[in-house]
Amino acid sequence: METKRLIIVAVGGQGNLLASKVLGEAALLSNIPVRMSEIHGMAQRGGVVESALVFGEGESTIISDGEADVLVGFEPSETLRALNKCNAGTVVVSNTSPLPPFTVAIGKGVYPDLAELQQLIKAKTARLIAFNGIELAKQAGNVMSLNIVLLGALIQTGILPLSAESVKEAIRTTTKQAFLESNLKAFELGFQAAAGK
Repeated sequence: METKRLIIVAVGGQGNLLASKVLGEAALLSNIPVRMSEIHGMAQRGGVVESALVFGEGESTIISDGEADVLVGFEPSETLRALNKCNAGTVVVSNTSPLPPFTVAIGKGVYPDLAELQQLIKAKTARLIAFNGIELAKQAGNVMSLNIVLLGALIQTGILPLSAESVKEAIRTTTKQAFLESNLKAFELGFQAAAGK
């Protein structure tokens, strides 16, 4: 099978690592080779967390600049920061709801203009699927299910060799029972949101 490379970027506390775990489990359920690595910045809350997943026969989990087939960004400025991993054929799935760093809150930094940020991403990649994932997570019944909303959108792209059913099964086996119903709804809302983009 053709190797596919995925980068997921988020801010600590947004659920990047759980999203990676769900995708890894879905790959195992589907007998698809997968390799994963994670970079934890100041991940307690507010620092960068990056996951790299390679599906197929890739030898390494290192995704060099320009090698990502798909980039999923849980936070708009983090999506922009990871743009160097993309190329003209990359598809980007991004949440548009910002989570500004504390430097912006204390007046020591400026958050980038969202429209300009999206234009920069569109200019360098094949396709940008951008929507307010936080709103969809709230609709699903749990604002913390942003990660699952974005997984739904990712699977809708058809880039990864994973079916929606395998990912939903992985959600059932890897997420807490108390959040299962809202997570499955979040997945469906993200899947539908990406269909129109």
